[in-house]
Order: sequence, then structure tokens, then C-alpha cells
Amino acid sequence: MTTTDPAIEVAGLTKSYGEHAVLDGVDLTVPEGTVYALLGPNGAGKTTFVNILSTLLTPDDGVIRVAGFDVRREPAGVRAAIGVTGQFSAIDELLTGRENLRLMADLAHLDRSTAATAVTVLLERFDLVDAADRRARTYSGGMKRRLDLAMTLIARPRVIFLDEPTAGLDPRSRRDLWAIVRELVADGVTVLLTTQYLEEADQLADRIGVLDGGRLVAEGTAAELKRRVPGGQVLVRFTDAAALAAAAAVHPGASADAEALTLRVPGDSGIAGLRRVLDGLDDDGVAGLTVASADLDDVFLALTGRAAAAPTSLEIQA
Repeated sequence: MTTTDPAIEVAGLTKSYGEHAVLDGVDLTVPEGTVYALLGPNGAGKTTFVNILSTLLTPDDGVIRVAGFDVRREPAGVRAAIGVTGQFSAIDELLTGRENLRLMADLAHLDRSTAATAVTVLLERFDLVDAADRRARTYSGGMKRRLDLAMTLIARPRVIFLDEPTAGLDPRSRRDLWAIVRELVADGVTVLLTTQYLEEADQLADRIGVLDGGRLVAEGTAAELKRRVPGGQVLVRFTDAAALAAAAAVHPGASADAEALTLRVPGDSGIAGLRRVLDGLDDDGVAGLTVASADLDDVFLALTGRAAAAPTSLEIQA
């Protein structure tokens, strides 16, 4: 495969179980050295998609090439070129971190010298040196995921599939893993990431696909997808019902919540839109406001009819 060839090519991919179509004509292309994030609700077909690309499942139809190899005709070539980190850790918790890495080196048929070097480098890269000789069952959730990813990298794969790799991690551990993914891509590795964390896709992905009902219902950069959804909103909190009623009269298209004393004013979330909202408010009656821009959650909700996460917002106190 030349350096100009895509790392992943999928055309007309279908997979059904009986009458239920899990994947229904999926097409996508992932260039080398990029991150492609596949979003979708539970049951959308994300894990099935990854299992087919990693040769764990056979597709019903379609042309699927990974690292230049056809997944049906050349599965050995695909397996030699990829690494897979699934939703659940593949580590042996009775072994130490170092022993887990040595086991993967043996399975990858690395010679003793190459294996020793790789284990040392990966322990350092994933900040596991101090815990290297402890049994993995003593590791925190974040440490286990780092070890799991390190095991995936022992054979230096060109393409990595990360199937919801940060599920259940705390925010700090999630961001640590994001930093590792960025380092991998900088080294030329291609990453296909499935996730339900919209911030994760926003932070990492060069391109994003939204999978729903087995179909790729949208694809593009984060900015392109956000532009498909009307702008954000301004949420204004008031000190009393009279101030809320006065503001609601000025903004007939807004949504008032009498109990919470709030008014949701739709807008483009830019400076001009915010200024129009502020011009219609009495300073004495405003307790605070929140400006929320259109984000991937809005895209997800618009395309799938289901919400996935709270929007990112900027809180401004009066």
C-alpha cells in the first residue's frame, strides 16, 4: 500500500441477523494518519462495524479494505496490520503489567531483544513504570485502559480500532487517553474510534460519521456537522416573575419557565445575537445568563432523535 492510499475503505457494507439489518449499505473512507470517530446510539451497529473491519465477523456484502488488505480474502494481512481495543479490557488481572505486555509480545512473535525494548518503551510512554511489577488487578480503571492500549501497540499496528475506549473512565483518565491517541496519530497511526462521548469526537476526530439504524446518516468534520443544525440559545435567569414576564413579552419566540424563573431565547450564539438579547433585558431583573452554542449533541439529537450529552456552555453571573 502506498502512503497515498486510504487506511480504511468501505463500500456497500451490509450485515443482517435474520430479518434485522444491523448495517445497511455503509460507505466511508479513512485517510492514513487521521482519527475517524463513529457516533451512534446503542444498537446503531458501531461494534458490529468494528468487528467486521477487524475480521471478527464476516460481512454479508460490500468491499472492505483495511491497510490495503481485503478483510475477506486477506484476513491475515488485516490482522497483522491492526490493533483492537474493545469496550472491555483484555488484560489478565493475575499477571503484572510487565507480564501482560510480554505475553502480547510473545503472541506477536517478537524476538526477545525487540520485545524487551518494546515493553520498556510502552511502560514509560503510558506512565506505568512504577506499577509495572504489580498485578493488574490492583490497577485503577484508567491504568487498566492504558495498559490495554499499550498491549494493543506492542506489535506497532498501522491501524487501531478503539471501541468506546474511555467508557466508565473519570474525566482525567479520559483526557489522558486522548493525549495518547493524539501522539499515536502524530506518529502516523490511523485510528477509528467509536464513542458515545460527543466531546471525545469533537476533541479527537478529523472526521465524524453518525451511524443510526445501520446507516451512515451524516458525515463530515465537527464544524461541518454543527453547521447543519440551527444555532444555540441564551438561557436567562430572573430575580422575579415580573422581570421574566417583561422579558418574555420582548422575545415572543422564547420559552419561559415560570417555576425556574428562566427564559430560553433561541439565537446564533454570536456576539450580535447575544447583544440583541441583552438589549431587551432590564439589568435589575436579571440574575444571570448562560450562552450555549450549537454542538455535536444538537447534531446527534437532530439526526437520531435521541440526546447524548449536555451541551457545552459558558456561565455568566450577573
